[in-house]
Amino acid sequence: MALIILGGTFFALLLLGVPVAFAIGLSALCTIFYEGLPTAVLFQQMMSGMSIFSFLAIPFFVFNGELMLHGGIADKIVAAARNTVGHIRGGLGMSSVVACTVFGGIAGSPVADVSAMGSVMIPMMKREGYDADYAVNVTTHAALVGALVPTSHNLIIYALAAGGKASIGSLILAGVLPTILLTVCNLAAAYYVARRRGYPALSKPHRDIMYRSLAAATPGLFVLVIILAGIISGVFTATESASIAVLYSIVLTFFLYKTMTWERFMKAAAHAAKTTGVILLLVGASTMFQYLMGLYEVADMAGTFMRGISDKPWVIFLMINLILFVLGTFMDMASTILICTPIFLPIAMQYGMHPVQFGMVMLINCALGLNTPPVGTTQFVGCAIGGVQVMDVMRSILPFYTALVVALMLVTYVPAFSMTLPRLFMP
Repeated sequence: MALIILGGTFFALLLLGVPVAFAIGLSALCTIFYEGLPTAVLFQQMMSGMSIFSFLAIPFFVFNGELMLHGGIADKIVAAARNTVGHIRGGLGMSSVVACTVFGGIAGSPVADVSAMGSVMIPMMKREGYDADYAVNVTTHAALVGALVPTSHNLIIYALAAGGKASIGSLILAGVLPTILLTVCNLAAAYYVARRRGYPALSKPHRDIMYRSLAAATPGLFVLVIILAGIISGVFTATESASIAVLYSIVLTFFLYKTMTWERFMKAAAHAAKTTGVILLLVGASTMFQYLMGLYEVADMAGTFMRGISDKPWVIFLMINLILFVLGTFMDMASTILICTPIFLPIAMQYGMHPVQFGMVMLINCALGLNTPPVGTTQFVGCAIGGVQVMDVMRSILPFYTALVVALMLVTYVPAFSMTLPRLFMP
């Protein structure tokens, strides 16, 4: 009965439009009252969830992304992308994929990626005769790589939810190859649709122009080198590398590019503080929820249910993907990670999937949810920029969705995509 109260109140509050963090906390509180347990237990769990040192990496990664977003990096990346791949069929679409991947790599947020790249690329594509639905789909799907890149704070959230079974350094390295895979799949989808619709290619620029644009964008990309090199060499922990990345971004935007103003800096700081506060509340509330799920052995029940359907690993992994995808369509990314990881990670490990690989599977599923209504955060942002209805975009989404599903299946069933770099550099 207590488990019914926990799940029932949670989903009922979500349907009523209550913010996820409050729905989690209130459902946990209702369950505690029903059981007659002291409420101090919940608040102790909440504080323990937020008092983890490695959590400091999250505000640093969030702040770094905001600095890159407000520091004028987007225009340089767009120029470099256009001059590199713009001469291919559907050049602006291909440029959008590359630009979103690159900016997502330094910002670490799909929503920030769509906001920055979409505001530049979507109107540009519409002016050049590209359909609005194509412009939105290309940009929003390419932006999803921001969930996997080394600067993604979602990697840190998963590491916390996994309870120490996957190190942050291993997860950061594991995200590199899936990011490349997602980008290749997005490029294939963009090219396929561009050929079908007859979109033109841009004229190939002179080599000097291409090299100058690449040189202008390179300093912004160096933040990835700082993070990866620092972790691989052992010089920095993930938290320290995130703080160094923030210092580098401040120096870059204020003194090298000279695009950052005090007003923009304060706006970036305010947005980072707001985002960090939301994540903190989610982490604390989800820790209470996780405590109750452990108390009622939800993971064991889910595992028993799945084994009743099949005991084949590939079927189990497919069911986990389907459940995560459905949940991701109406829950935001952080809450899905925090609630679902304690349930499905033990099941995946039981059938031979490494926690680091499961982290990549989890993040790609959650990223798919960002582009699927009713939540669909990146989809709504892209549609707002493109001035197009969500339903119009959804009618032509199949090639792009197919590309992401192909990438998800490869990451799920081919461990090498996730495990090669961690095993090579962090044995």
